[in-house]
Amino acid sequence: MSTARTIRRFTEEPVDDATLARCLEAATWAPSGANAQAWRFVVLRSPELRAVVATAAAQALEVIEPVYGMTRPAEDDHSRRARTNRATYELHDRADEFTSVLFLQERFPQASELLLGGSIFPAMQNFLLAARALGLGTCLTSWASYGGEPLLRAAVGVPDNWMLAGHVVAGWPRGNHGPVRRRPLSEVVFLDRWDERASAIVGDSSERLQSSFAPKRP
Repeated sequence: MSTARTIRRFTEEPVDDATLARCLEAATWAPSGANAQAWRFVVLRSPELRAVVATAAAQALEVIEPVYGMTRPAEDDHSRRARTNRATYELHDRADEFTSVLFLQERFPQASELLLGGSIFPAMQNFLLAARALGLGTCLTSWASYGGEPLLRAAVGVPDNWMLAGHVVAGWPRGNHGPVRRRPLSEVVFLDRWDERASAIVGDSSERLQSSFAPKRP
C-alpha cells in the first residue's frame, strides 16, 4: 500500500489476460452492501473503445488544465511539478493505447450515490492493490467526468439504472512504483473531539508505523 503510487507512464507491453483476470477477481473479494455484489466491470480493449476513451481523455484535459494551472513543461524543466505534468500529458496523449476498466454499480432508489459508492469503491481499491502486487501500474482517471461519461455509456451500452463509478487505466509501468508521499498521521488523526490531537495513539510522527505491518497475533 505504501508503494501503490498512481502510475501515468507505461511501456508498450500489453497486459496479459491472466494478470488482468487476477486483478478483477480480487475486485470481487471486496465487501458490498448486503453482499449484493451489484457491480459490473467492463474491460475496454478494442480499438473502437480505446478511441472513445481517448476522446474522453482529451475532453477531460481541456477542463483540468485551467483548474490546475497545467501547461506542457519545457524540455529543460526538470522540477517535480514539471515531471508530474509531463507524465499527465503523456497519459492523456497515449490514452488510445491502454487497456482500461470501467467500474459500475447498480442504482437502488433507497440509497444515495454516496452510500452506493461504499459498495463499489472497495472493489476498485482491491483492483488497484492487486495490480500493484502483480507489478502492474494503475491510474484512477477523471475521464468519465467532464463530459466523458455520456460517450463511454453510449459506446458500452450501460443501462440507465447503473452508475459509472470509476475508470482505471492499467499497464506495465515505465519507472518505479513508489513510495507514496502522504501527510503524517499526527496531522489527520484526532481523538474523541474534532480538534483533539491523537498523540497517545500516533505520537508526533507516523514513521514508526511504516516500518512493519506484521500481525500482532494469529
